[in-house]
Amino acid sequence: MFAYLNEPGVEGIGIAFTDRLGGASRGQFTSFNLGHTDEDELSALRTNMHRLRERLGIGPVCVVKQVHGTTIRTIDAGAALAASEDAWLGDRVEGLAPLARADAQVSTSGAVALAVRVADCVPVLLADEATHAIAAVHAGRVGLLSGVLQAAVGAMRAHGARTLVAWVGPHICGRCYEVPAAMQEQACAVIPALRATTSWGTPSLDLGAGAQDVLEREAVQVHRLDPCTRTDARFFSHRGDHGRTGNQIGLIWRVAGHVGPAAAG
Repeated sequence: MFAYLNEPGVEGIGIAFTDRLGGASRGQFTSFNLGHTDEDELSALRTNMHRLRERLGIGPVCVVKQVHGTTIRTIDAGAALAASEDAWLGDRVEGLAPLARADAQVSTSGAVALAVRVADCVPVLLADEATHAIAAVHAGRVGLLSGVLQAAVGAMRAHGARTLVAWVGPHICGRCYEVPAAMQEQACAVIPALRATTSWGTPSLDLGAGAQDVLEREAVQVHRLDPCTRTDARFFSHRGDHGRTGNQIGLIWRVAGHVGPAAAG
């Protein structure tokens, strides 16, 4: 179920990166799929999310329809607590609204759980020690180059965040993420730290190194918790599974009663 789990301590913030093990999904989605909700069996999706929430003791999980952009969605405590258990499934469930289109979620108040869904792209979780603001960011190649991480950091700082920490989760590594030479040159002109070479000697991009470089330039402390999704069988991988696969998530949540100075004031 978890590749990494750090349950809430005195700060009241929990961090988790799931894997594909221990779920109810079948076929290409075997077994702990938390994405591709339009294709997987509804009963399996509900079972997987129930197991996650029950294990962590959290309420509904906030997700978005990720579109490889830079839009930030801000979640307040009221919206999070009012969400139904099926809200993460969007209009897959009759009567529920479609998911908001965004690639980062930020919350600065109340008990809330934010998730980002990935299967090779980079999940980045952010927290601030001063305000207890949190964020979950989908940083694929396009979003990374477009500035989604800078946008998320900026949104948190606009709400008073000062001392930011980031956790970079499992994603495809630079030794596996082959790209055309022209694409590599274009990407590295924006973020030089992306430049890499595959294990078979062709041009590639190191998304983890690129994310770390961007975050550190924004004065964010970075923790890398990022085995390669393509080569590690614990994970769903878009490339490794030839485009038919599920999603793991990066999840960050706050526990009720732990409120940072800015939110309290």
